[in-house]
Amino acid sequence: RVTVFDNSPRQLDRDREVAAREHLPIETVLGDMRDLSVLADAAFDIVLNPVSNVFCPDLAPVWSECYRVLRPLGSLLVGFMNPDVFIFDTAHLDRGELLVRFAIPYSDAHSLKPEELAAVGDSPLHFSHTMAAQLGGQLAAGFQLLGFDETPHHADVTAQFMPGYYATWAVRPV
Repeated sequence: RVTVFDNSPRQLDRDREVAAREHLPIETVLGDMRDLSVLADAAFDIVLNPVSNVFCPDLAPVWSECYRVLRPLGSLLVGFMNPDVFIFDTAHLDRGELLVRFAIPYSDAHSLKPEELAAVGDSPLHFSHTMAAQLGGQLAAGFQLLGFDETPHHADVTAQFMPGYYATWAVRPV
């Protein structure tokens, strides 16, 4: 049984479309990842967070809620962007140039100039998080980290110099 939880109605529509095409039964739920109160305590064996926390301003409630909805020995699998990628100016990255412009943690709302923020339009805002918020936050919520990995960014000049993505495997202890 699969439950897809997302704050984007368009994404949930797409998930239902693909599930129907592939004959996969899923439940879709619209909401904010910081508030999973519509989901029961200890109801899931696995929570997969695939680089979605880039759309979330505060991770502490995400980790607490994931802990709450997982059964004991349930797994939290998280992919997230290397926060260091966010220090670079995106216009220069698009030209293959590395120009340091921003501090970490990054957020579109606080880091961009007003005219740049206006150009974002209806697109979701982006947030980076420190490694302390990513890893330390999972530990503070009560998880035990069992795995950590990295991979280069697939389409970015930064791949020559640093990993673009990290992944963790954490377990809710008994």
